[in-house]
Amino acid sequence: MSTAVEPQQGAEPRDERPGGRGLVRAFAQGELGSIRVILMLAVIWTVFQLLNDRFLSAVNLTNLLLQIVSLGLISTGVVLVLLLGEIDLSVGAVSGLAAGVMAVLTVKHGWPPVAGIVAALAVGLAIGTANGLSVTAFGIPSFVVTLAGQLAWQGALLAVLGSTGTINLPDSAITDLTFTFYSDAIGWIIAVVVVGLYAVASAVAYRRRRRAGIEAGRADLIVLRVAAVSLAILATVFVMNRNRGVPLAVLILLGFVALFGFWTTRVRYGRHLFAIGGNIEASRRAGIRVDVARVGVFAIASTMAAAGGVMAASRGLAVNQSSGGADVLLLAIAGPVIAGTSLFGGRGSAWSALLGALVIGSISNGMDLLALESSVKYMITGAVLFGAVVIDALARRQRLAAGRR
Repeated sequence: MSTAVEPQQGAEPRDERPGGRGLVRAFAQGELGSIRVILMLAVIWTVFQLLNDRFLSAVNLTNLLLQIVSLGLISTGVVLVLLLGEIDLSVGAVSGLAAGVMAVLTVKHGWPPVAGIVAALAVGLAIGTANGLSVTAFGIPSFVVTLAGQLAWQGALLAVLGSTGTINLPDSAITDLTFTFYSDAIGWIIAVVVVGLYAVASAVAYRRRRRAGIEAGRADLIVLRVAAVSLAILATVFVMNRNRGVPLAVLILLGFVALFGFWTTRVRYGRHLFAIGGNIEASRRAGIRVDVARVGVFAIASTMAAAGGVMAASRGLAVNQSSGGADVLLLAIAGPVIAGTSLFGGRGSAWSALLGALVIGSISNGMDLLALESSVKYMITGAVLFGAVVIDALARRQRLAAGRR
């Protein structure tokens, strides 16, 4: 008579090991996700507050959130590309070109602001689709395709702007995207609704996975994550209400991150990205339309880059020849990696775009308050990126040693 024990529906997942050792193992394998990044943020904020007591002021924290909106939107698209194990080096240049097209159409040709924004997004969509088709149809590595695009779209921006080099944006719906703030009451209502939805969604997801008899994650870590995120949301609204209120720009960023977070975890097409990034050949044999997914992801990534360019122009009140240049590309990739999205593909979260942008933005903001030289800023940012890649590689090695990806 067989003594094999069939797994029981709703049984405890094998990786839910109590005690401090389980927590240490989860941290080493990169399982703590947002909690790890929040701890990192706490350290960064403490250091900069000790060095400059204005860092944690309501005014500076509100400015910090506004600063990361553009970067966060670009990084959201980058996350999807990284999930496939691909790379897009053109997102910075695309953001600048899209903003330039919007500025020229609205300022020089009199287009309505909304039409200009739509045109900018259309430019991003077209470029991303072309990138995806180049990768899938011709088999050209995404690194090569998007590196060429980075150079080409920088040149296109110069051509679009013409001899003026800079186009200032008048007050309009475009600038209102950044400079619209909501009252304290609306801010608290938004906070309570978001906290409630997040807690319910986390609980429902955990129960469904348990009932299906699949890995649901550690219950204590889920509770800790919900508590940490809820506290962060309430504290953020409290701080912003002490200044000018909750900005529309921040709500736009949160909306896109939440949308793609839902899409990649609850929609079949989005979940396929993890499978493709984990093993592309196995995904093909499983019937997943790999090429369609890749083209779609590159199209979305460039569209999100265009959205980031629009928000950058809105905040800066202008578009110039350096729009989308400098360290935009580096930071857009570094942010998600710092927050746990793997460069090796198949592992990550849309929320890592937001958390990574917070880390990068906090470091940049703090260095600006300390009036550090540009050379020092670049070296520190580069060191942070290198450290994130090292942590990602070590976590992946730990997971492989444990028989997991």
